[in-house]
Amino acid sequence: MLLLASASPARRRLLEQAGLPHRIQVSGVDEDGIREADPRRLVQALALAKARAVAATLASETDWPPFGVLGCDSLLVVQGEAWGKPRDAAEAVERWRRMAGGWGDLHTGHGLLRCPASGEPEAPLQAVVTTRVQFAALDETAIQAYVASGEPLACAGGFALEGRGGLVVERLEGCFSNVIGLSLPLLRRWLGSGALGQAPG
Repeated sequence: MLLLASASPARRRLLEQAGLPHRIQVSGVDEDGIREADPRRLVQALALAKARAVAATLASETDWPPFGVLGCDSLLVVQGEAWGKPRDAAEAVERWRRMAGGWGDLHTGHGLLRCPASGEPEAPLQAVVTTRVQFAALDETAIQAYVASGEPLACAGGFALEGRGGLVVERLEGCFSNVIGLSLPLLRRWLGSGALGQAPG
């Protein structure tokens, strides 16, 4: 069992589709209160803050899920600017005018806290996974239509690869699931054979 410190439906679906047992507990971290100039440092700091906030609510070792507590956070960097979710449709349109036909780097920070041994917290597992994304050369009509769907407003970077956004992405370099919200290959390495469930037979 993994405790996911995130309200993201996309991350939840990734774990469900991978067959990883989990439950959700939203961290409540004030993301605006954490500042880092470097986007990779920022997503890592936010991921760890979320995991630690949820871990702090676990009263004893018996409350800890076997796989631990996982925090994640994502940002898209385009032309040197780091973007989370657009504030509104106007901002999403403006961003897509810049994104269309170009590339961006999708950074996702991951932080995994394991059950403390003898009351002493273990050092967290932490990593930032980066996937390069090439966007389609959309015209103004296509941009307006995609933003009008509402999907870009709910996603870091203004697109959802697993939704309509799959039509506006030309190519990926790196981990596919990382763009959706967390890197399943990284999680498999961290969790080991336990992530693969019971072998048949």
